[in-house]
Amino acid sequence: MISPHVSERGAPAGPQHAGRGGPPPPTGPPAWDGPPPLAAQPLSRGLRETVRELPARLGIRWRLTLTYGALFFAAGAMLLFVMYTIVGVSIESAWPVAPFDFNELPAEDGQRIVEWWAQHRDGAVVAARAHMLNRSLLALLGVGIFALILGYFVADRALRPVAQMTATARKLSESTLAHQRIDLKGADDELKELADTFDAMLTRLNEAFHTQRRFVGNASHELRTPLTINRTVLEIALADPDASEDLKALGRTLLEVNARNERLIEGLLLLARSERELSVRRPVDVKDVTETALEQLTPIAREAGVSITTELVSAPTTGDPVLLERCVANLVENAIKYNITEAGKIWVRTGMADEALVVQVANTGPHVPAYEVSSLFEPFRRLNADRVDSAKGSGLGLSIVRAIVSAHGGNVSAVPRDGGGLLV
Repeated sequence: MISPHVSERGAPAGPQHAGRGGPPPPTGPPAWDGPPPLAAQPLSRGLRETVRELPARLGIRWRLTLTYGALFFAAGAMLLFVMYTIVGVSIESAWPVAPFDFNELPAEDGQRIVEWWAQHRDGAVVAARAHMLNRSLLALLGVGIFALILGYFVADRALRPVAQMTATARKLSESTLAHQRIDLKGADDELKELADTFDAMLTRLNEAFHTQRRFVGNASHELRTPLTINRTVLEIALADPDASEDLKALGRTLLEVNARNERLIEGLLLLARSERELSVRRPVDVKDVTETALEQLTPIAREAGVSITTELVSAPTTGDPVLLERCVANLVENAIKYNITEAGKIWVRTGMADEALVVQVANTGPHVPAYEVSSLFEPFRRLNADRVDSAKGSGLGLSIVRAIVSAHGGNVSAVPRDGGGLLV
């Protein structure tokens, strides 16, 4: 059930077909038990909202690049304005005086020559400014494009420590926390402080994982040993021919309680192991895993009057075969326990859908309200039962399934089946 393409509420289509008695198909569009998400029906946005949301869609590298480019353009525009002003003032200051004395000419002719001389000066100022402005704008555009390219590489250089931290975080797992660190070299700046803080956090996480592993190992030994001793003592007492019927009845009751406690502890330890990083990853075909689980559970299903229909197609993946087998076994066990008393049915399918591995288990059984489905994957939760009801199990089966699937990078989803039962 490594099916990343399926949402938490969705599941492969097929409950309607399953309600007519046939096996539910493992492929097809998701079957929603409610309205589709809002993202499936996007609201129309205006130009203003689109422009306002644009900065949030850009990465930090491009935001830094555009910031560098905008600052450069602003500085260039300011420099251009200053030079524009200086050119006019310089030409006016350096404009030569008339080569002859206007006083020797008649007043009317002298005034006309002064105006002509001033017009030439103003024309020279305008022409020089226009020439400089045209050439400067072209130069500013070319240098601005170069500044954007250079700014991109400068931003990439500045963000290289962040990229190093990201790469380290992606490579981290429970098995590499003990020796994998960023160990950023350089000046004691903000990025160095961030990297050192991240390294310190990794050290604390490694200590926490080590403590958890040690606790699980110690708890496994400390909890299993007394229960094993109790079971041995009870079995010896029941085998005593001189034991009274009342004593044997009490012994059988205690033996059942002891067995339930053993199953509960095994479930808790398996749940703790499933929620950790996978320590075993090797190629495995889920078809083979499912066949192995069904071989063990078929006699139990036959005793319960439940028939199992299978359609198993090869579905190779990489993971922990033991955990995957336990995952499928828990699904089938759950389908057997919560089935109808007469002529119950279970459908099991494996295969590939939309380039994702899918395991599908459906069963007949009591009606399951849609609002109760998500809670069934919580520890110690059962349908129409409280936490102390232990007639059919400890309430950890689906919780372990979800933990195993999550550890393998997939997700698990379920929908009520038409006619009763569940499709997982």
